[in-house]
Amino acid sequence: MLHRVVVVGRRGALAVTGSDARPRAAWRGVAVPAEHGGWGLTAEPVILGLIVAPSLAGLLLGVGALLAFVTRTPLRVVLVDQRRHRRHPRTALARRILAVELSVLAALVVGAVLAADAPFWWPVLVAAPLVAVELWFDMRSRSRRLVPELAGAVGIGAVAAMIVLAAAHDTRLAIGVWAVLAARSITAIPYVRAQIARVHGRSDGERSLLATDLAAVAVAALGVVAESALAPGAAAVAVAIGVQRIERRGPVPVPKVLGLRQMGLGALVVLASAVGVIALG
Repeated sequence: MLHRVVVVGRRGALAVTGSDARPRAAWRGVAVPAEHGGWGLTAEPVILGLIVAPSLAGLLLGVGALLAFVTRTPLRVVLVDQRRHRRHPRTALARRILAVELSVLAALVVGAVLAADAPFWWPVLVAAPLVAVELWFDMRSRSRRLVPELAGAVGIGAVAAMIVLAAAHDTRLAIGVWAVLAARSITAIPYVRAQIARVHGRSDGERSLLATDLAAVAVAALGVVAESALAPGAAAVAVAIGVQRIERRGPVPVPKVLGLRQMGLGALVVLASAVGVIALG
């Protein structure tokens, strides 16, 4: 064991710690997400939703989404240990933390329901199978595979649609913002994984990347069909794909730079989408 290596994945940086790094405190290991970039992918739908449809209910839903991202860490510990019939001190600690976080999350949801100007539940029903897929892989310690990463990222985009609906905005706008954010994830996640594969000397799956880029374009186009004011957001997705294609021609950037660039591209999609809705909607 030598040094601390940082790898950027779907939800940011996964730290692989060697003997020269300090072990994380017990509570941090079961309560704090290791995937730092996940804050960005969770925040993007929250920010976009609140910009285009600000409301108290939306704010409560946004905070709830961020808490749900945090809650996934102790939940994963509990699910994995339960499936393997293990009971460690960390299991009991994870259960206690999970209980507190779920209680707060429930309070936020109840508050959102009471403050909402309109029902916002149908995105939850659509996203539920995606979340179930992610948890299924989590329980089997396979959350780093492409399928659960895509399922989780697309599923969290439902938060933007919920925030839009809670403020009594049109269903077409809710569908559109979710589609544009989904398109952003569909192109970004495989790209980051391919760059990591290059770092480790593995095949980067050019054909698969082409397929996911085309899928992202198609999903973004569906967003524009649902709400034409999201055309700038869809164009930003296309720009992100172009930037990624250009980057692939050069050397792989260090993980920190790769993560920062992805955050920048995500911010571009959110900003362009918001400006489009505000200016053209």
